[in-house]
Amino acid sequence: MNKEEFTKAEEAMLKEIEEYNQEKEKIRVMLGKLGGKNFSKVDGIINIVFLAIILTLFILEMTTHFLPPFISLEISVLLVSVKIVFMMHHQYKTSHFQFWILNTIEFKINAIHSELRELEKKVIEQENNSNNMNSKAQ
Repeated sequence: MNKEEFTKAEEAMLKEIEEYNQEKEKIRVMLGKLGGKNFSKVDGIINIVFLAIILTLFILEMTTHFLPPFISLEISVLLVSVKIVFMMHHQYKTSHFQFWILNTIEFKINAIHSELRELEKKVIEQENNSNNMNSKAQ
C-alpha cells in the first residue's frame, strides 16, 4: 500500500466518522424532541395537572355540591379522555420514530451488504490474477 492509497483511505475514514457524528447528533436531537428528559418533565407536569384537576373536582363535588349533579364527573371523564388522546399521540410519535430507526438500519445494512459483495468480487479477481501469474511464471 503506497502513501497515496493510505491518504485516500484515511480521508475516506475521516469522512465516514464525520457522517457518523452528524447522524448521531441528528438522532440525539430527535430523541430529545420525542421523549428525552425535557419531554418526561412536561409529561410529568401534565399528569400532575390532570390528576389535581380531577381530584379537586371530586373533592369539591363531594363536599360542597357547587356544580350540578354529574357535571364534575363529566368534566373528569373529559379530562381522562384528553389524557388518553395525549398518550395515544405520544405512542404514535414513538412508533414512527422506531420505524424510522429500523428503516435507517435496514438501509445501512443493505449498503454494507452491497459493499461487501463488491469487496468479495475484488478479492476473487485478485486471487484469480495471482493464480494466473503464478501459473505463467512456472
